[in-house]
This record gives sequence, C-alpha cells and structure tokens, in this order.
Amino acid sequence: MRKVVWGVLSTARIGIEKVLPEMLASPLIELRAIASRSLPAAEAAAQQLGIPRAYGSYEELLADPEIEAVYNPLPNHLHVPLTLQAAAAGKHVLCEKPIALSAEEAATLRAAAGRVRIEEAFMVRHHPQWQRARELVRAGRIGTPRAVQVAFSYFNDDPANIRNQAAIGGGALYDIGCYAILSGRWLFEAEPRRVVALVDRDPALGTDRSTSALLDFGAGRQLAFTVSTQSCPYQRVQVLGTRGRLEIRIPFNAPRGGAMQIALDEGGALDGSGVQVETLPAAEQYRLEAEAFSRLVRGEPGPGYGLDDALAQARVIDALWRSERSGRWEDIA
Repeated sequence: MRKVVWGVLSTARIGIEKVLPEMLASPLIELRAIASRSLPAAEAAAQQLGIPRAYGSYEELLADPEIEAVYNPLPNHLHVPLTLQAAAAGKHVLCEKPIALSAEEAATLRAAAGRVRIEEAFMVRHHPQWQRARELVRAGRIGTPRAVQVAFSYFNDDPANIRNQAAIGGGALYDIGCYAILSGRWLFEAEPRRVVALVDRDPALGTDRSTSALLDFGAGRQLAFTVSTQSCPYQRVQVLGTRGRLEIRIPFNAPRGGAMQIALDEGGALDGSGVQVETLPAAEQYRLEAEAFSRLVRGEPGPGYGLDDALAQARVIDALWRSERSGRWEDIA
C-alpha cells in the first residue's frame, strides 16, 4: 500500500508520548508535519520526533497540499471546529475522543463526512485484547452476557490542566467516561436505551470529578460504571454472563508493546480457582488504529467507525448530562 501522508494538529502530550511514536514506526504512514499555535513548540516536537515539517499555525498545515490525513488531539472544544477546517481543506480526520461536546455539535460534521473520512479515535477497538474479549463473548464462553462493569480513574486536580477546565470540555465523563460507554456498546454490540447518572462536581473547578452511571441496553443487559479524575489510578472491565465471567485487566492504557492478559472464569468458584488467564501478543494500539484509518483512506477493506458511531456515543453522553440535571432516568434521544 502506498503510504498515507499525515499531519498532526497540536503538540499535545498524548500525541508526543503515545500516538506519534507509533505512527512513525508504521510502514503504512508518512508523518510529514506537525502544527502548533507556537512555532517554537512545533519545531521542538518535530526535532524530538524526527518529523520533517513544523508549522506555527493549524491553518498552515491544513494548507499543505501534500497532507492527506490529519490527527486532531486538540482540547475537546476544538475538535469540531478544526475537524471542519481540515475537511474543508480536503483532509481526512482521525479526531480524538470525544469528537464533540454534544450530539448537536457532532451532527455539524455530517456534510463534511460526506466528502472525507472522519472517525472518532478510540484506539482500544484495535487492540487484540478488545477483539479477543468480543470473540469470547460471541462464542458463548460466558453464556449470555448480562452486565458490563467498568472502573476507570486517575488523580489530577491541577486547575491549569485542560482536563480540569469545565468551559472547554474537561471532567471525568468526557475524558474517560466515553471509554466506559464504549465498553458496553462494544461488548453487547448494541446501543443503550436509557441511562441514569450520579455526578459529583469539584466545587472549585466545576468539572465532574466522579461520575457513576447505569445504562440499560434492553433484554436484561446493563452497563454500570464509575469514572473519576480525583481517585487512585485504576482500570478494569468485567463482563458477567449466565455461565461465566471475563475480565480485561488493563483495558484502556495498555502499555506500549506490552503483552496483555484476559481472565476467563467459566467455573464461578468464589476463590478464583477456576480462572484461566490468556496472554495476548504484544501490540501497539495507536499504531494499529492509525494503520486501520490509513487503509480506509486508501480504499482498502477493514473495520471503519464513521460519524454515525461517534453520534451514538455523543447521544449517550448528552442523556447522562440530562440525568444529572433531572435526577431521573433519561431516554437516549
């Protein structure tokens, strides 16, 4: 396959430390340019990573005719505006989650998505441990799946951090709750019908520092999650079925090149004696994600998650915010 030429908007930490090194290692990708509102910052990142071009504005990168696809890891409130600008310039866009701050905002991408490919960046969908977990559920190894339980937390109360700035889309639900929602949608292979939320907001920051929710997928299927930006670091995904249980042990921040483990309990012994642990080969999920997107840009077959998928995510988040205000169950609009 002819390499896809990529550019990156922003020198965000997630890109510099996690995504871009994996893209640079791919034989399917040529990472040619990086942009920042600060030219020195862009030049420093380009020099650090070995990227040929650095731009002092996003507009300069988008005007580069050689760039075919753009990775957008900007702060949440800039996801839609810069994705629209990129699409208007004829660039395909892999945009970090959440793709928008509301379903209404996400829907403004519809016209652009008809001209270029736009996808919400959930790297976990490309990791072998997530694909294996779905395979085991599909094969009936735990019986009929009844419940997905997710815990995801870290501690960060720095007011200067973008994750703690309510006005630009900070807080637990936008930052990591989206992964919990995706967990249920991925493993049940269905969409929730209604939700109820319990939200605790930081009195100084205004962001949701802890959010818990229950999502009803119908047919007796439930997703329960707790996400927090001010708790000890932890993450797990559990799937409970009629005959067994499955656990993804480091579901979201799988270490680069790390061999990951899935625990399968088909016996149900309370002391855990029936648990079988399956170790999966080492994988780099950000590289797999960018390669999958590149293949789609080249018209090759493969799994694609377009705007309809991103809108489904956004509608669930909208309903959870409505539930926070109403204190009741809210239907997915």
